[in-house]
Amino acid sequence: MATTVLSRTLTFLLLAVLAWAAAPPAQPARAASLTQVTSFGANPGNLTMYAYRPDGLGSGRPLVVLLHGCTQNADGYFAASGWRRYADQWGFALVLAQTGSANNSSGCFNWFQTGDTTRGQGEAASIRNMVAHAVTAYGSDPARVHVSGLSAGGAMAAVMLAAYPDVFAAGSIGAGLAYRCAASLVQASSCQYGPTSRTPRQWGDLVRGAHPGHAGAYPRVAIWQGQSDYTVVPANGRQLRDQWTDVRGVSQTPAATRSLTGGTTLTVYGNDDVRLYEIAGMGHGLPVDPGSGADQCGATAAYFLDTICSAYHDARFFGLDGGAPPTPTPTPTPTSTPTPTVPGTCVRASNYTHTTAGRAYQSSGYTYANGSGQPMGLWNTYVVHSLRQTGPDHWVLADGEC
Repeated sequence: MATTVLSRTLTFLLLAVLAWAAAPPAQPARAASLTQVTSFGANPGNLTMYAYRPDGLGSGRPLVVLLHGCTQNADGYFAASGWRRYADQWGFALVLAQTGSANNSSGCFNWFQTGDTTRGQGEAASIRNMVAHAVTAYGSDPARVHVSGLSAGGAMAAVMLAAYPDVFAAGSIGAGLAYRCAASLVQASSCQYGPTSRTPRQWGDLVRGAHPGHAGAYPRVAIWQGQSDYTVVPANGRQLRDQWTDVRGVSQTPAATRSLTGGTTLTVYGNDDVRLYEIAGMGHGLPVDPGSGADQCGATAAYFLDTICSAYHDARFFGLDGGAPPTPTPTPTPTSTPTPTVPGTCVRASNYTHTTAGRAYQSSGYTYANGSGQPMGLWNTYVVHSLRQTGPDHWVLADGEC
């Protein structure tokens, strides 16, 4: 009896061993996660560095720097922005810089302080040193470094593109502001809530002055702007467009226009040098589009708004999907919201219609003509004005002329 039991036991163990040997090895649990980097070099801006490297990522791969908005942090931005999906899918590293209340009471990057926005100084220098560390430690390709940010982080992305055009190949600015629109907290508020009167050349000169010795090409830029953003008004998107088209040496006249999902209008300038994404009805935040589709990403949260996956479009604009950056096919502007393009055109409509058609913008409930900034009164469907186009995206009041 004991011999029989022993024999059965040995047989069972033998079969178990054979089954284990024949079975495929279990897949290892995912190890990649957002990790704090405690030492990355000089840190004059008192920032914290986090990094994400997908499992198995080799050297020579691209790098994207992400900059969060006010009241946010690196972990929340990493979780909701959608960038992790494409880092895993297309193989590139992420660096997330984080600021805090010690630098700014609202946890904002100090995009308006000259000591933090000048090449080699403050927060800008800290972010540059994070890039240098990643290139050395992770083997990231120094020719394929990009930056993207939201709100104050978007404005700081503009700072990095201006101060370090020799470091970044391209960038994305979400609900941000033009470089050196402000040089103090008081000026920052003025920039956020209303247009600043500068020509494209004057805007461009501010960027060229950030690194006067730069002789190479300037980064390509994508700009994202909600058209119902009352925190960083839509005029800022157009000012960024003026600044970077001038820096890139291309016309402010659109080369192509496309209608995308989420009420998004994409306008392209030059040979895909500058992109302006304008999202109808969207407030202040980063565009995301939760879902499983190839062009869907992110999670909705405070300042992450369900409209369109900006990370997908930016990653392709940066060329991170393995192909050349796509050039959008020109399509006619939708007939439901016509935007005249011939100088001299005169249109009479309500203030609301003028803004939705792109002839005017609203700020704090009031309407202003694009380009000239002339006040037009309350933003509603009852106040009616005539506007005449005198140049690309430049309109003047023309009551009695239409």
